[in-house]
Amino acid sequence: MAQKTEMRRCIAAVKIRGAISAQREANETLKMLHLTRTNHAVLIDDRPAFKGMLMRVQSYVTWGEVSKETVALMLQKRGRLAGDKKLSDEYAQKIGYKSLSELAEAVATCKVEHQKLPDIHPIFRLHPPSKGFKGKTKKNFRAGGEAGYRGEAINDLIKRMV
Repeated sequence: MAQKTEMRRCIAAVKIRGAISAQREANETLKMLHLTRTNHAVLIDDRPAFKGMLMRVQSYVTWGEVSKETVALMLQKRGRLAGDKKLSDEYAQKIGYKSLSELAEAVATCKVEHQKLPDIHPIFRLHPPSKGFKGKTKKNFRAGGEAGYRGEAINDLIKRMV
């Protein structure tokens, strides 16, 4: 039996709503994803387990496939090490990459998981989007809102939030 050798894609998930009155399962799932505050983002891959978690909290987060340029921008501007120090080329060289852009490419192609890198914060603390959200945060993206799956449009939102 031949196994499928599918390319995994990197997904960015951003929490856009507070979860005060959310169900217990949704709150636990947000904690497992490390999305504890509004405007926090994480980089995960598209495994079925993560997709199921995102479907459970789709009213509180938005997500989509992120490009290599956006991953590089997030790591450069918003990536943090222990002690709230910025990510640098020295850190990338310490863990075996030539530069921060090479590390960003490895994260974007899911060769390495961002959350499992040593001494790195698993989340990105982002600003609210410049010029605000385009729709309501309580509606689904397909219905003209902001929550839920948005595909490649996540890159535009993250660029406005970095």
